[in-house]
Amino acid sequence: MVMTSEEKAKIIEEFKRHDGDTGSPEVQIALLTARIKYLTEHFKVHKKDVHSRMGLLKLVGRRRGLLTYLKKKDIERYRAIIKKLGLRK
Repeated sequence: MVMTSEEKAKIIEEFKRHDGDTGSPEVQIALLTARIKYLTEHFKVHKKDVHSRMGLLKLVGRRRGLLTYLKKKDIERYRAIIKKLGLRK
């Protein structure tokens, strides 16, 4: 299992912009980052898991798209999420 519901709720609680927020770009980027980190660790053990590697590339592309959207929409929110998650850029 990638992420338990408690871990997911914790991430949502940390990055939400208002009560009931589960779909803002910040929340989506944080959840994708958690899944990407999990898969990165998975590949250190399972080097030949090509199918999951394709899924990882899709997740990275989706996160990149959300980051681009956020950068165009509100540069300050973009900078804050990059700093908070420790992403390069």
